[in-house]
Parts: sequence; structure tokens; C-alpha cells
Amino acid sequence: MDNRKPIKRALVSVYEKGRLLELGQALQSAGVEILSTGSTAQTLADAGITVTEVSSYTGFPEIMGGRVKTLHPRIHSGILADQNNPDHVQALSDLDIAPFDLVVINLYPFAATIASGADFAECIEQIDIGGPSMLRGAAKNHGSVAVISHESQYDQLFTALKSGGFTSEERKRLALETFRTTAEYDLTIASWLGMTISHNLEDMDWFGLIYKRQSSLRYGENPHQIAALYRGGMPGIVQSVQLHGKEMSFNNYIDADAAWRAAHDHASPCVAIIKHANPCGIAIGSDIADAYRKAHACDSVSAFGGVIAANQIVTAEMARHVAEIFTEVIIAPGFEDEALEILKTKPSIRILTCPVARISPLEIRPVSGGMLVQSADLISAPGDQVENWQQVTGEKVSDEVMQDLAFAWRAVRAVKSNAILLAHGGAAVGIGMGQVNRVDSAKLAVARAGDRVRGSVCASDAFFPFADGLEILTQAGVKAVVQPGGSVRDEEVIAAAKKAGIAMFFTGTRHFSHA
Repeated sequence: MDNRKPIKRALVSVYEKGRLLELGQALQSAGVEILSTGSTAQTLADAGITVTEVSSYTGFPEIMGGRVKTLHPRIHSGILADQNNPDHVQALSDLDIAPFDLVVINLYPFAATIASGADFAECIEQIDIGGPSMLRGAAKNHGSVAVISHESQYDQLFTALKSGGFTSEERKRLALETFRTTAEYDLTIASWLGMTISHNLEDMDWFGLIYKRQSSLRYGENPHQIAALYRGGMPGIVQSVQLHGKEMSFNNYIDADAAWRAAHDHASPCVAIIKHANPCGIAIGSDIADAYRKAHACDSVSAFGGVIAANQIVTAEMARHVAEIFTEVIIAPGFEDEALEILKTKPSIRILTCPVARISPLEIRPVSGGMLVQSADLISAPGDQVENWQQVTGEKVSDEVMQDLAFAWRAVRAVKSNAILLAHGGAAVGIGMGQVNRVDSAKLAVARAGDRVRGSVCASDAFFPFADGLEILTQAGVKAVVQPGGSVRDEEVIAAAKKAGIAMFFTGTRHFSHA
């Protein structure tokens, strides 16, 4: 037996009325008595659907502009009565109250209201009170009442009406979705109101996010790990659209996110090529194809099987170059039609479009027992502006060198620490990353640059604690360096730079990326 419970009486009060008439007609055809509120009741009645207005049933008018309409014992008793409990049934009978078998509610659009930029008072007015109360009551009493909280569930309701009602398991699942809906609604309100009081992370003593499963992944970082993709918080690459290629993997998403972020650190046409969450190439160019050629030249060996992000529409010219090498993922704001045709000749490449360029203001990293939250490392501090740099050694540099230093400083943010990035002509030519000391990173950057190191400039994400790392760079032919400064041995490092005859700049800002 499927223990379906017939639907004889329904309470309907909805803000979204796109499918309201379809709902009303289905309920009326099934012989369901309908009670409704205000504009919902009026819309149904105007369409010829028989409906009882809640205020006429309760004997209490809607007041305060609709703030009070369903908050009445005759409504909530009908929702909360356990129809399998004789005492509850008797109480209803004594008070001449009929129980509900179905509650259909969707809430005032609070999230959409705050997203629209509405003023404080208007946002407050869009906080639904009666709706969540009825939803929660029906969800608690799902043993007796089926609860519909989204228009997307109407088709499920129509099927149930034709089948004799919902089963107990179906009512339980509807209740679960309802509690998730009201939890998200309350969290949105609490987060928004908190932000109107606490304007920065230092003042935030509470915050929360809702994450919803978007898809399962084949596996995690390794085949034995179970993984899934969830969406939540500010939009980003999770909202990207895949146009071609195999299913995205866990590691694909990690690298695509790093590449997307790196490319959007720059205003000029920029391409970042990422491998294992680190850039193996990053460059700006006169156009997006030029940027790709320069980025790929940084480390063409490591670029094989990499993830590419472009901050502008991918042209056919760029696509022709990309198609020459095996690439796991390419993500961009868009693609020229011819570029898509070229790239789709490669069956395995994953092609993604992402319209979101804004970087989330918060970075969240789980740790055992909780999580770490910090403001995002944006290239926006005073020390990131070239005019605020302090030149501590060397002669005045040319505009070309200064442009390379500025590019290198923006690009090094995307490199895991300890990070050393060598650049020339608006492109990285050698990158040292993820080493446990800055000397090894300097050696790695020099080795990867090869002959290109001579005449390049260097950006270091954090200060040189000793002169040895800097000396490796100057001996290899680096002609200018930008670094935060601030070491207790700055004078030792400055002396080494003077001895080598190079220009060195202090920013006073660090872009250390630990994980």
C-alpha cells in the first residue's frame, strides 16, 4: 500500500503568480476546497475558480497593509492539527475548524529586493512573516499536511492529485525542502541585516552561506575520493556554461578557478595558463591572441594539459594556437563563432563561458573544527599603485621597465608562495613557486627562464629575508626587482642590490598565497 493521503482542503497564498491559475484549475478539478488570501484569492476568483477568502473564514480582516492576515488560530490550528491524534481532531471539532491537507505558499522576494538596490525600509517590508510561519507549521505536521514551497513543485502536486494524494515519504521530502527554504530565507535576512550594522570582516561575529548541490563529480582529487559541486555565495565559475568537451573534474574546477582569477587581475587582454593551481604562463598583450602566445611561451612544456583562462572573448586567431596543443579546459567570457568551430575539433577540451568577472570579497577555507575567513587578496592596496612604490636602489628606470614591473607585481599574486616571477615584455618568462624557501624559488624561476632571464624584471610576493635569493637573480641578469620590503635584513638586501647595480622598489604590500 502506498499510504496516499487524499487532498480535500488547501490553503493557497503565493507571491509568484505565474502558474497560479494552472494551480487553481487543477485543485478545483480535483474537488479540493481552496482558501486563499488577498490578491491570490482575487486572482483565482477573477478566473472563475471557487475560493474562500481567509478573512471571511477567520472573521478577521487583513490589516496593516497585509502584515496581518493569516496569523490567526483558525488558520494555524487547521495547519498544525495532527489528524491521527484523536485529541487534536476533537479540538478542531469543538471549535468548528476544518483541517488542511495541503498548504501552498511561496514567499515575498526578499533576496531579489535587496539585490535590486531597494532602500532599507522597502527591504524590511519584503520580510515575509505569515508565509514562513505557515510553511514551518505545515512542514512540522507533514504527517497530515503536504506543503508546497516552490512553483517548481506544482507538477509533482498535479501528479499527486491524479494519484489520490501524496505518500508519507513524499510529504516528508516536501517538508525537508520547506525547512531548507525557510532556513535560506532567514539566513539571507540575517546576513543582510548584519551587513547593514557590521561593515567589515572585523565586526562580523556571525555569518552563514547556503550551498546547494549542482552536480556529482566522477571523483575528487584522487579516484578513491567522492566529490560533488555545490553552488553558493557570490556567482563565479560554478555558474559557467560548458559548451563542449568531457565532464569537468574536481581538479579542473580548482585550476579553472585559479586561472579565471589570475586573468582578471589585469585590465589589458590577459591569458593565464594554470597547472596544479599555479601559473605556468601569464601574459598581457595587444590582443587576446598575442597574450596567449606570450603566456604559452613562458613554459610550453608545462602548458601541455593545462587550463587556460582569458579575460576577453577568444578569437579565431587565439583558438588556432590553442588547438595546436593538448588543453584540458579553456574558460573565457565568450568565443567567436569561428573560434568555437576550431576548438570543437578537439573532442576532449572543455570549453566554458563565464560572464562573472567580479571577485568574491571573502575567501573561505575549511579547517578541522571550523573555517578561516579573510577578505580577498585584491590588487587594490595603496602599495599596489606604482606611484606609491619606494625606489631604494638604482637609477631611474625606463617606462618599459616600469610597465614590466607593474605587470609582474600584479601577476605574482596568482603564484603560490614562496613566489618569484620573472617578466619581460608584459609576459612571465620564468616562475618559481611553492618552495619552502625563497632561494629555491629564485633558482627555479631562473632555471625556467633560461636565456630569457637576462634583462628581465622580478616580482617577489614577500620580502627577501636574506640577500642570497636576490643575488641568484642579479647574477643571472635580472635588472630590476619589486618586492614588499619590511625584512629586518632589508639593509643587507639593499646593499646586495646596489652592488649588483639594479633598481629595486619596495611596495609595502605583500601578496603571499599560502594555499
